[in-house]
Amino acid sequence: MNAVPGNAAQVAQEASAPQSPPVKRRRLHPAWVVAAVAFLALVGAAGFRAAPGVLMVPLQQEFGWSTTVLSAAVSINLVLFGLTAPFAAALMERFGVRGVTATALVLIGMGSALTVLVNQSWQILLTWGLLIGLGTGSMALVFAATIANTWFTRSRGLVIGILTAGSAAGQLVFLPVIAVLAQDPGWRQASLLIAAGALAVIPLVLKFLKNSPADVGVLPYGAEPADVDAAEPKAKAAETQDGAPTNAAVRALQVLRRASKVRTFWALAAGFAICGATTNGLIGTHFIPSAHDHGMPETTAAGLLAVVGIFDIIGTIASGWLTDRFNPRVLLAVYYQFRGIGLLVLPLLLNAEVQPSMIVFVVIYGLDWVATVPPTAAICRETFGADGSVVFGWVFAAHQLGAAAAATAAGALRDATGHYTYAWFGAAAMCTIAAVISATIRRHRGPSEATAGEAEQAAA
Repeated sequence: MNAVPGNAAQVAQEASAPQSPPVKRRRLHPAWVVAAVAFLALVGAAGFRAAPGVLMVPLQQEFGWSTTVLSAAVSINLVLFGLTAPFAAALMERFGVRGVTATALVLIGMGSALTVLVNQSWQILLTWGLLIGLGTGSMALVFAATIANTWFTRSRGLVIGILTAGSAAGQLVFLPVIAVLAQDPGWRQASLLIAAGALAVIPLVLKFLKNSPADVGVLPYGAEPADVDAAEPKAKAAETQDGAPTNAAVRALQVLRRASKVRTFWALAAGFAICGATTNGLIGTHFIPSAHDHGMPETTAAGLLAVVGIFDIIGTIASGWLTDRFNPRVLLAVYYQFRGIGLLVLPLLLNAEVQPSMIVFVVIYGLDWVATVPPTAAICRETFGADGSVVFGWVFAAHQLGAAAAATAAGALRDATGHYTYAWFGAAAMCTIAAVISATIRRHRGPSEATAGEAEQAAA
């Protein structure tokens, strides 16, 4: 009589045992496949990030457009690149990353391909500015944060670092080729190459970029069932009270309203605005024209930016690794201050020929280029919880607004003074400000500040 319950218990245990082997049989967690495809998508979308600095001089020579006009096109692109990001993050939550990413790549391809038909300055504002701005904005660094937060519980900082390096890898792949094509046969062929790079990745995105771990029946990498159960109440933030999904635009604006009440948000936004001004806005847009002013061939200057891309990959991945282990506020302060030192000495390094000191600058600036992304995304996640990806989208919007302002201001300074020296010095001073702001960000403890703010508001 006693054996029957024992046998029943044994049978129950044996019946439940087969549930664990499927996890063990997987040699590679699907999250890493998704991360690999996301990396390739970021590479394909990065072609235009390398283009303005290389194509600016050929367009000026053919059409006679001023640096200010072309800088305005880049600025529109950078503004849309930033302002689209938080809405893209909300759209990814609502409709999934696959559809949003494929649409973004189509917009980038269309904008680049149509550029070959321009003959009026307003048309370059439409292609470089509107179409590519919307496309790259939907493929912005918030895409990397969304992938990491959705698919990974462990090693998030490292994954964000690797995905962010995808943009650097794209710069490395496209920039030297674009520079050569811009010289011979011409800038139109370079634009078509950018379009082809974006469109070529779409089949991989549609095939392999799954929207969430639930789509393939797995947990996020490194997660335990208890972690998922604890996260479910926070996931309800994206739903209305009746359980229906919130409109993506409404979701993005609601998150902005909550985040705007938290000092950490404004500190991150201010620092990231300076980050954008000193990367995409200045170096990315004006380094090649500035080097050309000093007699350096455009292909040589483009090669230097490609080296920046090489070390950017190393620096960003290393930053992700460090973010998983050290205080991200300290990392941000160090990154910004080193960048400011580099910009301060840059006017002394520009020359017709590449000097060893310029190589040192390129290496250091490359290591620091977007190393700020993993610690910034980590602070967003730490402080704002389930809203972290959308909050990072708004912080990234500040990054691009800073980049747009710097691109336009530097172009205007160049036209007014004949050189970029004041732009470099001003950027160096801003980096010191960003370092101080980052070092004074409060460490988060307990429930997220945004959630606490909502609770206080509801109680009132």
